[in-house]
Amino acid sequence: MDFKNYFNANRDLESQEQSVAQISNGVSFKGANLWILIFAILIASLGLNINSTAVIIGAMLISPLMGPIIGMGLSIGTNDIELLKRSAQNYLVATLISIITATIYFLLSPYQGTQSELLARTTPTLYDVLIAFIGGGAGILALCIRDKGNVLPGVAIATALMPPLCTAGYGLAYGYWAFFAGAFFLYFINTVFIALGTFIGIKLMKFRPKTFLDDKRSKVVRRTIIAIVVLTMIPAGIMTWRIMRQSLFNSQISTFIHENLQWEGSQIVANSVDKDSTIRVVAVGRALSKKKIAEAQAAINNYSTLQGYRLRVIQGTVSDSIMALKNKLTNYNLNSSDQQHLLEQATEENTKLKNQLSEYRSYELLSQDIRGELKIIAPQVKNIILSSTVQVSTDTLPKKRFITAIVGVQKPIKEATREQLQKWLKERSHADSLRLIITRP
Repeated sequence: MDFKNYFNANRDLESQEQSVAQISNGVSFKGANLWILIFAILIASLGLNINSTAVIIGAMLISPLMGPIIGMGLSIGTNDIELLKRSAQNYLVATLISIITATIYFLLSPYQGTQSELLARTTPTLYDVLIAFIGGGAGILALCIRDKGNVLPGVAIATALMPPLCTAGYGLAYGYWAFFAGAFFLYFINTVFIALGTFIGIKLMKFRPKTFLDDKRSKVVRRTIIAIVVLTMIPAGIMTWRIMRQSLFNSQISTFIHENLQWEGSQIVANSVDKDSTIRVVAVGRALSKKKIAEAQAAINNYSTLQGYRLRVIQGTVSDSIMALKNKLTNYNLNSSDQQHLLEQATEENTKLKNQLSEYRSYELLSQDIRGELKIIAPQVKNIILSSTVQVSTDTLPKKRFITAIVGVQKPIKEATREQLQKWLKERSHADSLRLIITRP
């Protein structure tokens, strides 16, 4: 069996002239193409605003943003300086129009909440880099074959160029510069690696470079393209390295916890890393011994990215596991029915205690998790306390449960900011009712 024949894509390719002409036509953002981009941005912004994944996907399907990026990759691969200029110009125009459109939408939108879909587009990961790179390769191959099928819409969805641009507009609209920087960073990284994937695809398909009658002109073009590539790839390379370091860091934390903090009868429910190089781990169930924690602290230095970090284990309730209780019960003269009854009781009590502990710890962990977001939402806020509260009336009315948020500020905040903060905290804590208390030193 000739496996090489299965992977041979050359027989499916159009002529180079047809492919170049089609890609060149798709880089322009004038007339109807520009209006389609604006409509796509508005739809994506609306989807992010209402936290609808389906609407966001619909916007990405109609977005023409891939055109100039694919064009830049093609122009670099074929030494076509004119196509590169036109692609770069249209790319900048499309980016600017997109951000302006998104900014105007969020300024006029009656709903000002920060949704999870927005937050997910503020921090690029290694997976975003890989998706963009592979997507660029798939995109150029899809454009160069005769039967294009539905590959391009899939690439547009996978590479997700629209949501970061809309998130950048959201950051501009409300002055959340961290949102803007993170989202634009993600958009830039996606752009670079889509173009890189396109470039490599062009080379693998052996596209002929553009020839020049003037040899001097040819040298100038090649040097110009090389300079552009170097100036683009250096910052992109640095950013990618940082992303890879963060990905490795997160992976080693997970491995460290799995290898060193697993204990029979206990469960690790959460972990976080503080700015003072402290790894906080929350454990419930059977308490981890001091010896076990000390051994785990010593093992931290075995992980390259965790060296120098301190370990802090936050212990939950001390209780025997259900299996240990079952072993004890077998030593008593109890029938199976009584044993089952006692086990059911113990299980219910254990579950109740764990749920209570989880609820108690969840607000501490939530306070840690939302610190970064809180600085963006309300920079005046310096500290926050979240707790579950029970209100008991002196009459015969039933008790009421709600979340109390005590927020410390250095200077007074506007009523509009207070209302936005309360809505955001209520949504973020998934609370049916939340009471906000503002304090000053």
